[in-house]
Amino acid sequence: MQSKINTEYLDKCLQTLQKSYEMIKQANQNTVEYEMYRNSLVKSFEMTLEQCGKLLKKKILPFFASKREVDKLTFKDVFRHAFKHSLIDEPAVVRWMKYRDNRNNTSHDYGQEFADETLSLIESFICDAQKLKIIIENA
Repeated sequence: MQSKINTEYLDKCLQTLQKSYEMIKQANQNTVEYEMYRNSLVKSFEMTLEQCGKLLKKKILPFFASKREVDKLTFKDVFRHAFKHSLIDEPAVVRWMKYRDNRNNTSHDYGQEFADETLSLIESFICDAQKLKIIIENA
């Protein structure tokens, strides 16, 4: 039997992401405040995404012969295996792949276009991350 996976840090990441999203919606564009909230939102998105992948990796560990096998998996492979083992459905996998692709673009482009793309994903991402948190805690 697998021990309970600690999701406290993921919960804090989600809270920060949600607060950043609330604040950016209230801020006027072309202000320093908007830039601060945008930066916080992007960083919170990245941290939440990484935590989701890391914790899901722990969740799928019982399906593998060794931790070493799981450690070799890429982020996307982790989500594919979660689908394979009925932890998430196929549409969720597709969305998580899109979130990861967006995150990979973060490394190369912190401009307005990237921020707008990230903003367009945030509501569904928050919802998916909350669902995944419950899966990690319970499923």
